[in-house]
Amino acid sequence: MAFYRGMTCENVTLSGDGGTSITAYVAKPEGPGPFPGVVLIHHLPGWSELYIETTRRFAHHGYLAICANLYERSGPGDPDDVAAKVRAEGGVRDAQVVGDTAAAVAWMRAQASHNGKVGLFGSCSGGRHAFIYACQRSDIDACAELWGGRVVMEPGELNAKTPVSPIDLTKDLSCPLIGIFGNEDRAPSPEQVNQHEAELKKQGKDYEFHRYDGAGHGFFYWHRPIYRAEQAMDAWGKIFAFFGKKLAK
Repeated sequence: MAFYRGMTCENVTLSGDGGTSITAYVAKPEGPGPFPGVVLIHHLPGWSELYIETTRRFAHHGYLAICANLYERSGPGDPDDVAAKVRAEGGVRDAQVVGDTAAAVAWMRAQASHNGKVGLFGSCSGGRHAFIYACQRSDIDACAELWGGRVVMEPGELNAKTPVSPIDLTKDLSCPLIGIFGNEDRAPSPEQVNQHEAELKKQGKDYEFHRYDGAGHGFFYWHRPIYRAEQAMDAWGKIFAFFGKKLAK
């Protein structure tokens, strides 16, 4: 695989859910392309340095990549402070995230250097939202769900912002799915991952799950003690192999 050490990075403005203007970070490999696209859905800690760097990581591997700021409506500031405010407000509506992500997908498909294929990538709450999007929309070609918490929800957990348990949408999954999970995670727990996988099998979906011993929630997060280098690098290899197959023109 070619690695693109040269790239251009910029912020762009999208017309997000409800027509609200939101900012998105874009990383584009050097050269004319055409490049496959990856839309990143950031995690609960927000539009953080980790997700900005991960956007560039995809560009380094030959993908046109975009990550929208899903918390922009909560105001500017340090990502940790904004994320704390969002948590205090009970999170963001699933429907709003889907609308904002649809704007990022549309932006991707409008680019002259895009090859016509789009993958979705998300971890933690972003993994959950990526799965929801892949079940509610049909404009992506592959989905990477990393330890998506609350894909399996009890009736008492549902509310106006999260009105449906994502597992109940499985029958409508519109594209191949890769799932990455740590066996020491509790959100989702191994038992919930089993339920998730059983429903994918029941519905006859194209998926692959990879589960890692010695790893818990967020084991890709290099800036935290939960980082597990060996498991993370193996899982990254699985993701790039999956997108390489599903997003090639």
